[in-house]
Amino acid sequence: MAELDWHAERSDLADIVQLDRSPETDGIDLAGVRAYRQARVRRKMSEYGVDAVILSDPVNIRYATGTRNMQVFSMRNAPSRYLLLTLDKSILFEFTGCLHLAEGFETIDEVRPARTASFVAAGPHIVEREALWSAEMADLIHELTGNRKATVGLERLNAGTSIALRNRGLSVVDAQQPIEMARAIKSPEEMKCVIASLRATEIGVGKLREAIRPGLTEAELWSVLHKSIIEQNGDYVETRLLNAGDRTNPWFQETSANLIGRNDLIALDTDVVGCHGYYADFSRTFHAGPDKPSAEQRDLYKIAFEQVHHNMDILRPGMTFREYADRAWNIPEKYHTNRYYLSAHGVGMTGEYPYLYHHGDFPEAGYDGALESGMTICVESFIGEDGGREGVKLEQQVLITDSGIELLSRFPFEDDLLA
Repeated sequence: MAELDWHAERSDLADIVQLDRSPETDGIDLAGVRAYRQARVRRKMSEYGVDAVILSDPVNIRYATGTRNMQVFSMRNAPSRYLLLTLDKSILFEFTGCLHLAEGFETIDEVRPARTASFVAAGPHIVEREALWSAEMADLIHELTGNRKATVGLERLNAGTSIALRNRGLSVVDAQQPIEMARAIKSPEEMKCVIASLRATEIGVGKLREAIRPGLTEAELWSVLHKSIIEQNGDYVETRLLNAGDRTNPWFQETSANLIGRNDLIALDTDVVGCHGYYADFSRTFHAGPDKPSAEQRDLYKIAFEQVHHNMDILRPGMTFREYADRAWNIPEKYHTNRYYLSAHGVGMTGEYPYLYHHGDFPEAGYDGALESGMTICVESFIGEDGGREGVKLEQQVLITDSGIELLSRFPFEDDLLA
């Protein structure tokens, strides 16, 4: 095979472009998904009076175009890969040597090499680099919009680039709102991607469950999920949330070399960025054996199960976030301190808008809005007593429909913990 010159302009790289050609694409019109998502972004840009957005968050770039490149790397090296999107033009500025990756995407009108305006790339010349970057972008935005004072939305760029753009007369606004509102509503074809990611993740969680035995470390067990996700063309796991025994309570303890003990509870939150870049987000708690779960372990599990299912049952289109908080399951006082920080949240390519808060937290943290058909929502529970040894984490992913909800996550619950 001839050696590829990654830095040359090539037109013969069709076999290596990242169009997600793999078994999980069967029956999915990915071009249709990409077109829908880009149209959603442009519709929201128009609604919020934004002439152009410069997106550097790789998840947002993928949502708007379908393109992917070093997603985790790009998250912490902005702007090294970014998208300029106007109401009728899409220009991807791709990382050095990677321009071939956008070949074949109908969502991209033009690919140009990125000018990395970060301190690690420019060192003491960062101000000059940001000035060059902003000059290039401001001139291009003027060319595309015909407006030297265009309104430009930014989200993850460093402060210096934003200041430099504003100094060139552009009106700089936060792009988060239009982007999040665009991402909130999924099309039927997009839902096929969500479901493909969930089914693949459920296979991985099944393998993890089968591998459970006392004496493994948390990390050893958690690696089973990683292996399965990568084998199925998923991307990565966003958090480290598998814990056993007394490390299940309180929640949010990083997966470690802690040994899984006899009869420990093992709590898992998947947080998988799976195939097509979609988040598969459900939680399950298992029992390590070899004996039956204790009465206390069963009680914790049943209470968490009750919370999740009560809150699923009240979800409906048109329900306001305040109404949800008022009707949501009331957490018993002894579990209140260690409660999960949210009652439910949106989900798509990551955790997304909206956040739905517990009744007691709504006055300080909550905001209003309304659930809409096409939103995908994760309903959460963590039940662990303050000072107690163990806790239970459960979570289900659902779709808001015209008449209620459709359950998306199908991994079974544990019969021995519900007994």
